Amino acid sequence: MSRGLVLGVIADDFTGATDVASMLVREGMRTVQLIGVPAADAAMPPEADAIVIALKTRTVPAAEAVAESLAALRWLRAAGARQFFFKYCSTFDSTSAGNIGPVAEALMAALATDFTIACPAFPENGRTVYRGHLFVGDQLLSESGMREHPLTPMTDANLVRVLQAQSRARVGLLRHDSVAAGAAALRARIDALRAEGVRLAVADAIANADLRVLAEACAELPLLTGGSGLALGLPALYAARGWLRLDAAGAAALPAVGGQAAVIAGSCSTATQGQVAHWLGEGRPAFQIDVMALAAGDDQAARALAWSAQQPDPVLIYATAAAPELRAAQAALGAAHAGQLVEQCLATVAAGLVGAGGVRRLVVAGGETSGAVVQALHVQALRIGAPIDPGVPWTQAQGRALLLALKSGNFGGVDFFARALAQVA
Repeated sequence: MSRGLVLGVIADDFTGATDVASMLVREGMRTVQLIGVPAADAAMPPEADAIVIALKTRTVPAAEAVAESLAALRWLRAAGARQFFFKYCSTFDSTSAGNIGPVAEALMAALATDFTIACPAFPENGRTVYRGHLFVGDQLLSESGMREHPLTPMTDANLVRVLQAQSRARVGLLRHDSVAAGAAALRARIDALRAEGVRLAVADAIANADLRVLAEACAELPLLTGGSGLALGLPALYAARGWLRLDAAGAAALPAVGGQAAVIAGSCSTATQGQVAHWLGEGRPAFQIDVMALAAGDDQAARALAWSAQQPDPVLIYATAAAPELRAAQAALGAAHAGQLVEQCLATVAAGLVGAGGVRRLVVAGGETSGAVVQALHVQALRIGAPIDPGVPWTQAQGRALLLALKSGNFGGVDFFARALAQVA
């Protein structure tokens, strides 16, 4: 039986939050995702082994990210969490100013711990770390589509170097040979790094077995940091301690919801571009948001909603664009302003679709877009269901007949949109 809240997770974006929550649910932990930091006197969600607080701090100024993350930590500590996890993207989305390093160090200081690991590996989605270098499939991170990211272009695959640039503390490496030697040997290596003054260590992982070893070796650390893959081994460790009883089927159960369905895509990642192209290639109804028309004052949201009302269900409304088109818009408008225009437009579209449009099953592609949509829909908490693809579950807005699939731009196969909707048809 559950003995109260076990794990408190702080996620730096909305799709990342559902990603790690999905991993925990898959392993049998009952998990609730909260949107933003709750009020100090907010009631604990019922029957939650893990709570994931979804923030929108990946690309904000570092000081703001630190302040919001510490507020989330305070709430989770007051709620009784026994261990804490700082979740960021499996492609280590960040800049030389942060925000992974500054947030990790602030959380460490608040928890009075002198060591933690950084492991974004998610082998099931092709993200692996070897000798401190992050690979996306067979490519180094710096050679992948992430080098073109509009907000956090990743041009260096050496995570020790990337994290050191963001951090005051010394950054080290837990090499794969140490991980492969098992949990006891890995703990000894961690002790050696600590003695050398290392406070943050990038950890290699090329398979799920490595992630389970890392979780076991770091079981006593107050704080872990990484991608959702690192959470893979935690539920079994908690169950072995008698902290909870795992129930994979029950943890993922969501109610059936009728009504219409739709897809909203704001991400310009390579994966989402492929998903949009696949949808269009099958002749499905789609409306593209024109960011330049938006900037000129045209009400693209109203146009999209009027168009969707005349189309068969389901529809796709997207602002996804190829890299040259994206760069042209950013050059004309500025990257931040162009992104804000698109987010606000798609959030307005989502509110219209769910309101008067009668949509009750909504797929959203893109972390920033998902954050804007969830806020526009006034969703406060999500119950996490079964995965559609690794890292992307269906969720239910707590207390409402509304299902949401919040997809990281980088995740999912080309037919993801249609498969996701078919799963809850």
